[in-house]
Parts: sequence; structure tokens; C-alpha cells
Amino acid sequence: MMTMSHSATIGAEAHAAPKAKARNLSLDRTRTFLTLVVLLHHAVIPYTYFGHTDPASWIGFDVVVLCTDSFFMAMFFFLSGLFTWSGIARKAPQVFLRDRLLRLGLPFVIAAFTVIPIAYYAIALRHDPELTFASFWWKTITVGPWPSGPIWFVWVLLAFDLTASLLYRVSTHLVDPVNRVSVRGFEQPAVFWLLLAVVTAVVYVPALVHFGANKWFEFGPFSVQASRVLLYFAYFFIGVSVGAANFDRGILSAEGQLPKNRWMWVIATLVPYCLMWCMIYIKRAILGNPNVLPDWYQAIYGTFVVLFSAAILLAILAFFLHQKSPGPNLLDRMQADAYGMFLVHYPIALWIQYVLFDYSWPAIFKAAIGFVLTVMLSWGLTAMLRKIPGASHVL
Repeated sequence: MMTMSHSATIGAEAHAAPKAKARNLSLDRTRTFLTLVVLLHHAVIPYTYFGHTDPASWIGFDVVVLCTDSFFMAMFFFLSGLFTWSGIARKAPQVFLRDRLLRLGLPFVIAAFTVIPIAYYAIALRHDPELTFASFWWKTITVGPWPSGPIWFVWVLLAFDLTASLLYRVSTHLVDPVNRVSVRGFEQPAVFWLLLAVVTAVVYVPALVHFGANKWFEFGPFSVQASRVLLYFAYFFIGVSVGAANFDRGILSAEGQLPKNRWMWVIATLVPYCLMWCMIYIKRAILGNPNVLPDWYQAIYGTFVVLFSAAILLAILAFFLHQKSPGPNLLDRMQADAYGMFLVHYPIALWIQYVLFDYSWPAIFKAAIGFVLTVMLSWGLTAMLRKIPGASHVL
């Protein structure tokens, strides 16, 4: 147990005016790795066995998609929150707002009017080969639907950042309780995992039961999955709290127990992941894959999701915290372009899939081509865009 003086020290550090921090190589590599996971996710989705949109499919891609969909966006929000509190503390409110609008708001607007229509035109053209892009674009922004694709993450993160800024003005001590658990996580990572699992279960499971997995809140290009919005905010705010203070003495310390026990966390992910597949079997083989699932099913499945998501987050972080090589490796070289790759990759992925659709090649071959080309082309395009004067401040 922490002493009262230690607890007070944590609280004091969490709201003290922070100094600018040097880049954390482990976290940079983790973010870039997750960006590649996003590209992989979108490269293999058409070739899944249960939900494929291409004539070719492979059950192994369902294994991949179930894994990625169950954690990667939540983990992005966790990582995005880590340095938010210190950023708010260093900047005047109007400066913080301006920076967030420039980094998140501007790319979202540009992508919503360009990247997203270009991406979904590939899908529309498959159904109506005579459709012109001009007519599709105009219908998208005037009549709808106006899907956001993966860039929904950008506007939701902007909303979370602004919410955190307001919470900081209410009280700088709001992050103290979770930050104390993070400090305990230096020696006892399981305590932090338990906090993450319990909090996210409380906000996610009831929402999943109420809304189901397919309900989205939508307004023009602004959309977010109804059952997951509070889950994402929980991950974000826990990340904010972890990064507020004691970073080198908390759960994300490279000297703590988390990286030392990295293989244990890999094993910890396997149990809930296998249980998720058991529930999928029950849904399909026993319940008959109904459109509306029973509340008990959603509650049990949702519980396994949060247990898996919390465990794999720690497993991935453990491996990157354990890495000692200074680099530069591929992830280091890609790091500066990773955000831009996330923003521009979707139309590249969908148009490659459009071209490959009519070829009777194995699903693994198509997905491999799609993934490699999506990485190469989105990286090259981002590198070129960042050469535009001022673009490096946004991308």
C-alpha cells in the first residue's frame, strides 16, 4: 500500500506544470505498428470467410479481423491520451484548441471531402459501372449516405481532446486515482489490467446490450459506433491519466515488470480470445446467427472483448518497451509518416481490391498484394504530401 505522503506526491506531480518531453521510442514504434495493423485490417476484410465481399476468402483472415477489431482503435485512443494532460498544461486554452483543430480538424474536413468519396466510389462503381465520380461525389455530400470510413477516429479524438481540456479546467486532480494505479502497475501490471478491464466492462457491456454491435451514431461524415463510444473515451482518459505524471515509475516504465513478463501477457490474451470464438460458434451453430442477439449473449461476449482488449494492449506495449535497439528500423523510418498513412490509405486499399476483384486468385495472394501495395503507396503519397510547405505541421 502507498503511504499518504506518496499518494500526495503523485497528486502534486500530476497537476504540476510539466516540461516538454523527449520522444518515447517505444511508444512511437507502438503507434506506427498499430498504423500497419489498421492497413492490414482493411487489406484482408474483403477476404474473410464470414463476411467476404470478394469471391475469394480464407477463414484465417477472420482470425485476424476478430483480433484487430477487438482492440486496435481502443489502443489508439489510449496512446493518443498519454501526453494530452501535459499538452493542455503547457498551452493556453486557445493555443491548445488551435493546435488540435490544425492537427485533427483540418485533416478530417479535407479527407471527408476528398479521401472518403474517392474510396467509396470504388464500391459504388462495382454496383453501377456507368456512375460518374462527379455525380457520386455530389450525391454523397448533399443527399448521403456520407460514410467516414476510418477517419471517424480523427473527429472523435478531437472531441475527446476538447473534453479533456474542459476537464482540466474543472480539476487537475481528476487523473490522480488512475495515475496511482499506474504507479502500482510498475510492480503489479495485473492491478492495472484489472482496472482497465473493469472500467471498460462497465461502460461497454451495457452499451453493447442496449445498442448491439451494428448501431452507429451518424450525422453527415460524423459517425461513431454507438456501443463503443464510451469504451473509447475510457481508454482515452485512462491513457491521459497514465501519462499525466510518474511516467517513468508507472505501468509504461521500461524498467517495470510489464516488459519483463511480456510472454505471460501474450498467454493472457489467448484465453479471452478463444472464448470469443466459442461465443461466435454458439451464435452461428446453436442460435442460428440471428439478426438480434439475446442480451445474455451480448453481455458475455462483450465481457470477453474487454478482457482480451486490455490484455493485448499490455502485451503489445510490453514487447515494445522491452526492445532495446536504438534503431533506426522500419518502424522508426515510417514513424513521421504514420499519421498521414492512416489518413490516405483507405482509397488506395479499396481501389486495389476493386482491381483484384475479377481475378480468380487465392485470397491470401490477393490480400498480400493489397497489403504490400497499400503500405508502399500510402507511405509514398504521405512522404510527397509532407513536402508541401506547412503540410508537415498537419500530417
